[in-house]
Amino acid sequence: MEENKTPDMTPEDQAPEQPETEEKAEGTVEEAPQEKPEKKSLGREILEWVVTIVAAVAIALVIRTFIFEPVRVDGQSMDDTLADGEIMIVSKLGYSSFDFIGGRVSAFGNPKRFDVVICRYPGRGYTNFVKRVVGLPGDTVSVQDGYLYINDEKYDEPYINDDYRSGYLNNFAPFTVPDGQYFVMGDHRNNSNDSRSIGPIDRNMIVGHVVQVVFPFSSFRSIPNGLNVKAQ
Repeated sequence: MEENKTPDMTPEDQAPEQPETEEKAEGTVEEAPQEKPEKKSLGREILEWVVTIVAAVAIALVIRTFIFEPVRVDGQSMDDTLADGEIMIVSKLGYSSFDFIGGRVSAFGNPKRFDVVICRYPGRGYTNFVKRVVGLPGDTVSVQDGYLYINDEKYDEPYINDDYRSGYLNNFAPFTVPDGQYFVMGDHRNNSNDSRSIGPIDRNMIVGHVVQVVFPFSSFRSIPNGLNVKAQ
C-alpha cells in the first residue's frame, strides 16, 4: 500500500515575512528640529544698551522738568517750616520753568501768594533756593516790626516763629513788585537772603513748589501751599 507523503514546501511556498513597523502612539506629533537662537553681534548688543540708557535718561529728564524732583534743604532760612538736611518733593505740575536755549522759559501756571517755592537768583547760576512767595506782581510789600504788610494790610503769618520777628531785618520799606516778578522771603526772617536784599525775581526763576517732605522718614509731612492767610 502506498504511503501518502506530504510534499516538501519550498521557500517560495512559505508566507512572506511582514516587515517590522515602528509603533506610534495616537495623537503624538513629531517634534521639528530646534533651531539654534541667532547669536547677537557685539555691536548690536552695545547699540541696544545705548538706546536703553538714552531712553531712561530722557524719561528721567522729562519727569524732573515737568512733573517733580527731589531737592535737599540746605540752611536754616526756612525754619521752622523746613529744616536743614530735609529732602522734599518739588512739584512742577502746577507751574514750572526750565532751562532752554538762550535762557530759562516759563512752562505754565503762576505761583500763588504764600506758596513755598524752589527758585533761583539773578547771577547765582543753577543754585536752588527755597523761599515763600509773599508778593505777587503789582503788590506793595513791606515789613514793620517783624510783621508782613501787603498793600497796607497786616498779615499775621501763623508759620512764622515769633522769635524770628525781631532783629536787624524786622523792618523793610514799602516796595511795589513789578509786572512779571515775585517777592520771596524765608520764614526765618532774621536769617534769610531773599528779595529784601536781592530784589524781586522773574517768573522764569521759579522752578516749582514744595509739596512734601520725604526724608527723614520721621519728618514725613505735607507742605501746604497757597495758604488762606487773612489780613488782620
